[in-house]
Amino acid sequence: MFESGSRNGPTYGTEFDVVVIGAGAGGLNAALVLARSRRRVAVVDSGAPRNAPAAHMQGFLSRDGMPPAELLETGRAEAAGYGVEFLDGEVEEVARIFEEGAPVFTVRLADGVVLAARRVVVATGLRDELPDIPGVADRWGRDLLHCPYCHGYEVREQTLGVLGTQPAAVRHALLIRQWSEDVVLFRHTLEITGEDREALDARGVTVVDGTVERLLVEGDRLRGVQLAEGSCVPCHALFLVPRMVPRDGLLTALGCERGDNGWVATDRTGRTSVPGVWAVGNVVDPRALVVSAAGAGSAAAFAINHDLVGEDVEQAVQDHRMVKELTGVRPGDEY
Repeated sequence: MFESGSRNGPTYGTEFDVVVIGAGAGGLNAALVLARSRRRVAVVDSGAPRNAPAAHMQGFLSRDGMPPAELLETGRAEAAGYGVEFLDGEVEEVARIFEEGAPVFTVRLADGVVLAARRVVVATGLRDELPDIPGVADRWGRDLLHCPYCHGYEVREQTLGVLGTQPAAVRHALLIRQWSEDVVLFRHTLEITGEDREALDARGVTVVDGTVERLLVEGDRLRGVQLAEGSCVPCHALFLVPRMVPRDGLLTALGCERGDNGWVATDRTGRTSVPGVWAVGNVVDPRALVVSAAGAGSAAAFAINHDLVGEDVEQAVQDHRMVKELTGVRPGDEY
C-alpha cells in the first residue's frame, strides 16, 4: 500500500502490523510484547510524559525509586532491540480507511509522514489542570504532589497539606492521614459538609478556612501556604487533586464510545468500541499508575496479536482456496 523509505533510521511510509501512539509505560510495554510476537511495530511519541516533573517513581517492583526518564529510556532500548521503530512527533489524525472487512488505518503526523497500520494502540495519557495559584505550577511533581502511593512514603511523618480545590480533596486528606499524623486541609474554595467535618475531626485532620493566596518557597523548598487573609500555615509537602483531562482526541475522532464516567470505554484488554483500536493507560484510566499502565499495555498486546492471528488465518485460507481454484485442484486431489 505504501512505499518504503528511510529517514534517520526509522522506516517511513510503510505498513505496520501495529502503530502505538505514546511511549509511556503502557505504550512501550505493548510495543515490546508485540515485537516479541514478531509483529512489525512503530511507536510515535511527542516527548511530553505526564510524570516528567517527578524526580523518582515508586511502587514499581524492581524499579522502585528509578527516575521516570530512565525507565522510558530503558524501555525504548529494550523495544528497539526487538525491531520496534520509533518516530518522534505529534500524531494529528488516525483514520480508518476501510469500513468493511479487516480494519486498516492511516496515522498522519504533524510533519506530513503517514503510516499505515492494521491495528492502533493509543497511549497518549492525560494532562493535569492545576489551579491558578502562584507557586503551584513551579512545585508540581516536587513537593506539590497528587498520588500518596507514589510519594507519600517519602514525606511520611511530616506536616502535610491538602488543597481544597476539588470535592475529592476531603477524601484525599483522609487518605493522606495514613502517612502522617499532622495533616492540614486548606478549605480554599471547597464547601465541606457537616459529615465531612466530623470524619476529618475524628481522624485528626485540621481544617484551615480561608482562601489560599500563594505557596511559600524558600531555598527551593516548600515552607508553607499563605492565605489571602494574611496568615501563613507551615507545611513540608502539599497534596492536590488536579482536574485530569484525557488526551483522547484521536479516539473520539474515530468514534470511540465513552462510558458512564465520560472517559472512552474499553474492555479488560483495552479494546475500544471501534474495531482495531485499543487504548491503554491514563488516556482511558485516570487511576492508572506506571506499573498498572505497563500491565495494561501487555494485556492489549496479547489481545491484538490474537486478533491479528485470526485475520492472518482467514486470509491464508482464502488464498489457499484461490490457488486451488486457479490450478484446478479439487479438494482431496492433493492427497
